[in-house]
Amino acid sequence: MIISNILGGLGNQMFQYAAGRALSLSNHTELCLDISGFESYKLHHGFLLNQVFSLPANIASKRDIRKVLGWQASPKLRRVLFHPRFSWLRSKRMVVEPHFNFWSGLGAAPSDCYLYGYWQSEKYFADHTDTIRADFAFARPLDERNRQIVEMMRQSNAVSLHIRRGDYASDPRTLSTHGLCPLEYYRAAVKIVADRVASPSFFIFSDDIAWAKENLEISMPCHFIGHNQGAESCRDMQLMSQCRHHIIANSSFSWWGAWLNPDPQKIVIAPRKWFADGKAVEDLIPENWLQI
Repeated sequence: MIISNILGGLGNQMFQYAAGRALSLSNHTELCLDISGFESYKLHHGFLLNQVFSLPANIASKRDIRKVLGWQASPKLRRVLFHPRFSWLRSKRMVVEPHFNFWSGLGAAPSDCYLYGYWQSEKYFADHTDTIRADFAFARPLDERNRQIVEMMRQSNAVSLHIRRGDYASDPRTLSTHGLCPLEYYRAAVKIVADRVASPSFFIFSDDIAWAKENLEISMPCHFIGHNQGAESCRDMQLMSQCRHHIIANSSFSWWGAWLNPDPQKIVIAPRKWFADGKAVEDLIPENWLQI
């Protein structure tokens, strides 16, 4: 049994699921999800995978976790053992991501193990992309307003453009970690798309659509999408995936919006500076995406 710890917003949950799912397929074993961390997690909208997607979301019980981790299954003890200084105490079945970039050691994990980390690289599930795409099929049909937007996308060279602000802009601690994509990034990305795509139409997604309307200056057709709020915000990812090309923010949400588009001819532009401190993210961005 593979148990994957799930925590964070929807994009993070998807990476954690995808890495665990791929490992379970490679080891011909079951995947279960530990969602106990959401009991005290107040950000975002809680555990979403089973609400948003048509995927097998088997929830790990306390008994399942004890079966895999034995005496190290206690939540308090796990929190201590997740810290790097106590790595020497961990059971081989407790697999903790050692750094942000791709770690080949995950492939050698035992067939019964507990995964803790973000696992933000396509390389963790590259051998099982068809299954991951099938698992991330959206569970509920779109409402009429969103269906009309998809129809507009299909009739044009639609380009999704995502501006992530929200807690990135309002929370000093989050801002110091992630930073904000500057307007210069979006101007440069729009120019690249305009040079390569005939008559593009831009579909702008943001958690601060008023800021986007005030600050973006795009001379080509633009459609500002700001009505999918709260629990329905996942619809923005669904709409993004229907576009032909993508300009993403430093956000796992729009990363997945672009990745879920299966077209091999798509253009995806991503920010080279993903974190405020400039930490390298070479394994986060797929090789055929363009970083600027």
